[in-house]
Amino acid sequence: MIKNLSNKFIPVIDLFAGPGGLGEGFMSLKDNQGKSIFDIKLSIEKDENAHKTLCFRSFYRQFVKNNKVVPIDYYVALKESDLKKRELLIEKLLNDFPEGKVAREEARLIELGSKKWPSNLVDDLIRNQLKGNKDWVLIGGPPCQAYSNVGRSRVGGINKEDTRVYLYQEYLRIINKHSPAVFVMENVQGLLSANVEGEKVFDWMKRDLKVGGKYTIHSLVKPVEKDSDFLIKSEKYGVPQMRHRVIVLGIRKDYKHLGEFLKEKKEITLKSVIDNLPAIRSGLNRKFIGYNEFELNKKGKPKRDYVKVVDSTNNWLNEMSTNLNQIKDWGEIELNDLSTGPKNIKLGRGAEFIKANNLISNNHALKNWYLDKNLNGITNHESRSHLTQDLIRYLFASLYVEKYNRFPRLKDYAGHSQDLLPDHANVDSGKFTDRFRVQIPDKPATTITSHISKDGHYFIHYDASQCRSLTVREAARIQTFPDNYLFRGSRTAQYHQVGNAVPPYLAYQISNIVFNIINK
Repeated sequence: MIKNLSNKFIPVIDLFAGPGGLGEGFMSLKDNQGKSIFDIKLSIEKDENAHKTLCFRSFYRQFVKNNKVVPIDYYVALKESDLKKRELLIEKLLNDFPEGKVAREEARLIELGSKKWPSNLVDDLIRNQLKGNKDWVLIGGPPCQAYSNVGRSRVGGINKEDTRVYLYQEYLRIINKHSPAVFVMENVQGLLSANVEGEKVFDWMKRDLKVGGKYTIHSLVKPVEKDSDFLIKSEKYGVPQMRHRVIVLGIRKDYKHLGEFLKEKKEITLKSVIDNLPAIRSGLNRKFIGYNEFELNKKGKPKRDYVKVVDSTNNWLNEMSTNLNQIKDWGEIELNDLSTGPKNIKLGRGAEFIKANNLISNNHALKNWYLDKNLNGITNHESRSHLTQDLIRYLFASLYVEKYNRFPRLKDYAGHSQDLLPDHANVDSGKFTDRFRVQIPDKPATTITSHISKDGHYFIHYDASQCRSLTVREAARIQTFPDNYLFRGSRTAQYHQVGNAVPPYLAYQISNIVFNIINK
């Protein structure tokens, strides 16, 4: 616990908030009385589902920030597996409790830089929520897809007409207009090399963020000598994920940098945070049966034909049995505990809520961070449905990892059977050779990105007996969201939110540095 000398909340404004990872970290810092030190006054997000997630989490925070008991109705909503019923319960909570009104005033559905929300309206909102307080904190990460290395490789570099390149200027404008004591700005690693017509985007930002000499900018990990010093490797700071992000700390000139940096922690493995979650199987949806020569797609090529596969436990067990026999015939890859056949997974494909206990080992460093004694289960833990041809790839890949402790590349698939290769035009291009990536259990996971909302090929569970991609909750555990952090919307929307977030446990450590700057 920390002694808060002022005994007052430090206001926070969160821009481009996503589902609230940065804000969650800041709100998790408590004083010696168990009360929050920071208070999110305004969270701005343009995505409707992320905004819903933010709003419900804000409701929860209205209680915990003052060390008050969270109403039982909050947990009733979390334990409702039917999405429609759950939404009705949540909206009733927001309507019935005064904390719901506060949450709706804090979490706002706004697209910054849009015609609907001109600067003067945004400025009025900020002034109303700050109520004249000059010693506040601005956090957020302007949209980063334009800077990502994958996105740029697809389009051949950054297009100067891409408005996302300049959205940080709205963040900058708010700094200029409202002068926070401290700001924290997060972005992707690709920002360090991004350029427009030969000029480095990060050079613009560094120059602009100093805002007329009123701010100094710093790294959170070391004194700055070069651009790469702004890069934070999350796995070094207790996050079970190799997530590398640029984070800039800006300090107003009337405050001083204290020479304090993030302290490295023992590495957390993927297995240690998801292995105790309930085992569930993959779903079945359809099977590829060939090409329709009489019907062409948009590229003028024959369309793929599929047949629907009924998703049932028996059908899944039959599919797994067939696949195991096929892999056994190829040789080399041991089936280990699947040598007697596929396992019957009692919980099926999971659900939006599963009652369970012992969800993480008792001595785990993040046990108290994840668990909520009032929940007694896990939310957002339901598997995807997969193409039947992908299931044998998943099964093969997870068994391969079990033997070699590395995930197979496409050449490794081809070395066993051409049937394992995906039916894609770029399969021989040399690109995406790691198209099917199993997560290694004894290391931190690879970076959870928004791509997880499209398919699970980069996020295959290491447990061959489950033969599936990661669930939303497993991805959330990797991102260090507490188990009582509910993601709203469809499962695709939930994945997208988790992939776009800042790990809350990393943000929590950053908030400690920010607090010390303001408090001292």
